[in-house]
Amino acid sequence: MNAVSFEKHGGPEVLKYGEFKDPVAGSHEVLIGVKACALNHLDIWARQGLPGISIPMPHISGCDVSGVILEIGKDVKRFKKGDRVLVSPGQLPPHISEGFEGRDSYSPEFHILGLQIQGGYAEKVAVPERFVIPVSDRYSFEEWAALPLAGLTAYHMLVTRAQIRSGETVLVHAAGSGIGSYAIQIAKSLGATVFTTVGDEGKAARAKKLGADQVIFYKTQDFSEEVKKLTGGRGVDLIFEHIGPEVWQKNMLSLARGGRLVTCGSTSGPKVELELRPFFAKQLSVLGSYMGSFAELLKVVDLAEKGVLAPVIDQIFSLKEASQAQRRMESRQNFGKIILKV
Repeated sequence: MNAVSFEKHGGPEVLKYGEFKDPVAGSHEVLIGVKACALNHLDIWARQGLPGISIPMPHISGCDVSGVILEIGKDVKRFKKGDRVLVSPGQLPPHISEGFEGRDSYSPEFHILGLQIQGGYAEKVAVPERFVIPVSDRYSFEEWAALPLAGLTAYHMLVTRAQIRSGETVLVHAAGSGIGSYAIQIAKSLGATVFTTVGDEGKAARAKKLGADQVIFYKTQDFSEEVKKLTGGRGVDLIFEHIGPEVWQKNMLSLARGGRLVTCGSTSGPKVELELRPFFAKQLSVLGSYMGSFAELLKVVDLAEKGVLAPVIDQIFSLKEASQAQRRMESRQNFGKIILKV
């Protein structure tokens, strides 16, 4: 098969398109013909190298896969050749029972497709049957590929970790990011008032179309000051954040008393400073969040099938254009998900 892989860490130039050994489906696995694979920041971090995480080399990235089943293992029960499917990016080894899948992202053995496991920048991928989900033709393969990791992460952050409630005010950072575009939709569907940050007028219009009540231009406006104006000095109940030190101090200033901040990323760096006195005096909470469970992903797919969540696509590239696609993500030009069409 053809695939995009890298043999050493570095910039986008280390990605190489060419022949790669075909995966083989085990007895409880299915072989999927990949139709589309979405990009995530995790792909970039894997390419650059993540301390403490063992990545198989040569490595194929790609967490978000949609496609058609080509072959099934002899013990596969739920699928047949030709089924339209998407793959859960988070997976557990076979010895862990399915009963754990409600909290599988808490397991130290939780692995991610395209990180510890060979991923979807390829024409084929073999995955365990238990982590495959059937999908309808409501959306295209490119749209389905845009859903799993970003939609699941946003759902786990807002619903499971932060326990968002109707009537609350929420600040969603970076409406143009994959998780930001889903966070706006999820928060609005649950009755929240949504403020979001954007870089330009084009992204502002798309954010409002997704349901954002107010947009803040982070390049020209101080978002913490704008939040105070919009809330009459009170601050927001909840901040949805994945940027890190670049916005951390102003996030703390933007929270109302008893407010919560939920974070899943560190795109501007891994370390922040926390001033303790206002933190405890305002009784604030900071919540870490790491992707989400398979059970939650089933709920996210159901919301998409019902039209509550709509995949947001920025641009589609061919598989051999993976390095160009990653450069676009690094430039922060995108609004929504960047997709590789296979």
